Amino acid sequence: MYSLAVNNGTLSDEQVCDLVHQALADPKLDGQRILILIPDGTRTAPIPQMFRLLHQELGKRVAAVDFLIALGTHNPMSQEQINHLVGVTPEERETTFKKVRIFNHLWNQPDTFISCGVISADEIADISRGMLHQAVEVRVNKLVTEYDLIMICGPVFPHEVVGFSGGNKYFFPGIGGQEVIDLSHWLGALITCYEIIGTPGITPVRRLINRAASLISTPKLCLAMVVAPKTNQLAGLYIDKPESAWEGAAKLSAKLHIQYVDQPFKQVLSVMPQMYDDIWTAAKGMYKLEPVVADGGEVIIYAPHITEFILFHEKYDTDN
Repeated sequence: MYSLAVNNGTLSDEQVCDLVHQALADPKLDGQRILILIPDGTRTAPIPQMFRLLHQELGKRVAAVDFLIALGTHNPMSQEQINHLVGVTPEERETTFKKVRIFNHLWNQPDTFISCGVISADEIADISRGMLHQAVEVRVNKLVTEYDLIMICGPVFPHEVVGFSGGNKYFFPGIGGQEVIDLSHWLGALITCYEIIGTPGITPVRRLINRAASLISTPKLCLAMVVAPKTNQLAGLYIDKPESAWEGAAKLSAKLHIQYVDQPFKQVLSVMPQMYDDIWTAAKGMYKLEPVVADGGEVIIYAPHITEFILFHEKYDTDN
């Protein structure tokens, strides 16, 4: 594994650049078609920096370097939003990055998926420690079959469904089908957010996601980022197979992103950033703080910029 991390401060641009260069120097990558999974605008990470670095390292060596936004079931991003996400101007998209394609994950269009197989009910029972006993079909965006390498480039934070985000979570729910999304979230709900958020190690939900990802036959590489608190700069970067890169990043995230208090609070004011444009996503302001709220206490979500409870979502078409 290629990695750099600091417990205090941030990595320099030169350090990040050198690490990415070392990790991608393998001549076996030459001539390959590479698809890079990135988060949407609801995640904090230096995506513009990584977008330029990856294009710099791969653009002239590979047959294709394209990006797929792992929306899960979030709304698709406009071209203006995409340009902001990756930090380029419309002119640069037409010149410097003309050959780079950036796709939205079309989660509501069944014909954009393929089936990778089925996880049996008995295995689900084992993974879930007996909480669930049902088979689940594993579907994923069919673009993964059109490339030689899938590269995950996303941050790792404490997460209310899986324990810590990142890694194979960019497949499920990132670009995955309804079946694993629903099952993983139900499993997380049974465990409860209070118990699972920030839990170190492999939680049952992480086991389910990793097992589903193992059915995707295309080779995978992960750039797991740990963002320094109160910045958009990296405190750590781990580059390896998704499972091991995520594990290293999660350990650092646990040190940097979890704050312990001496006693719970009766009232908490949670101020939402501009990246959340509806209450559905801004609900993170509640469940990320739930563990420090006293019994009978309350969380006040302060988000004067939000005007929608939930932005319009097209329903999954389950008839096809």
